[in-house]
Amino acid sequence: MKVAVVGATGLVGTKMLQVLEERNFPVDELIPVASERSVGKEVIFKGKPYKVVAVADAIAMKPDVAIFSAGGSTSLEQAPLFAAAGITVIDNSSAWRMDPTKKLVVPEINANVLTKEDKIIANPNCSTIQMVVALNDLHKRYKIRRIVVSTYQSVTGTGKKAVDQLMGERQKALNGLNSEYPMAYKYPIDLNAIPQIDVFLDNGYTKEEMKMVNETKKIMGDDSIRVTATTVRIPVMGGHSESVNVEFAEDFDLTEVRKILTETDGVVVVDDPASAQYPMPKDAHERDEVFVGRIRRDETQPNTLNMWIVSDNLRKGAATNAVQIAEYLKSKGLIGGKK
Repeated sequence: MKVAVVGATGLVGTKMLQVLEERNFPVDELIPVASERSVGKEVIFKGKPYKVVAVADAIAMKPDVAIFSAGGSTSLEQAPLFAAAGITVIDNSSAWRMDPTKKLVVPEINANVLTKEDKIIANPNCSTIQMVVALNDLHKRYKIRRIVVSTYQSVTGTGKKAVDQLMGERQKALNGLNSEYPMAYKYPIDLNAIPQIDVFLDNGYTKEEMKMVNETKKIMGDDSIRVTATTVRIPVMGGHSESVNVEFAEDFDLTEVRKILTETDGVVVVDDPASAQYPMPKDAHERDEVFVGRIRRDETQPNTLNMWIVSDNLRKGAATNAVQIAEYLKSKGLIGGKK
């Protein structure tokens, strides 16, 4: 197995290398790929250094799979080049998610849609992934009519520049230092909450909010599900949190809801209000599971459930989901073997 990681020096690319190693994905040859300015630099994988190569060189090396985390415009330009060479691309950007000719995959939900002909496979948005993992089995049982979701998202979702801004602001506040730090956001993020993730659209929602609307329907295969979202950036690291209100077509029993969630692949229920047990970003950090708590009935209208969903956005929200797609493809013989 030859595995290329495109964007290998970035925050998510580095996490992808870590997850590939931790999950012992069968990498016989690693091909780290990055922008021209990073070519020649080294990344470490399983204790060995690997030199970063350019896109053309990576394609010439004929990897079996290329896992992309290099931004939408880069993916639009470069993913088709890999695909044209017969290389399967798993893309973490928003570039291909809503393309009707491309599959949008969360392995626990819809990996079975993949075939050998799928050469560009889209990895969903981080905040969408954790929500649908928690909700899909409940949808099968009770049928979701409407989702109202508010997110509380980690600065790591923006990238290293945002982490540097947060830590720079914190150091300045604590030590009074006038150190320089980048501004990933228009406003300070420490001791603040910014109710804007990505750009605003004509309808008043942000692109991040509309990603959750559209991707949820595509992944769960049901255009009748109504979704409305508000996405907020907060000064935390470790994971994204979501307050989710779900209206079902059928009534539910809370005991059965908890049983379904407990048995859902990839979900861990942490829900004991009496002892103040509920999911928090610091607990999800470096974990691959989706954590669910604060499970309770909405007492204002019928058939409606409130819940709190937390997951590490760099792992299940990005790197782990992509690697799980690769694992599925390998297990079904859709990648690997002789070309």
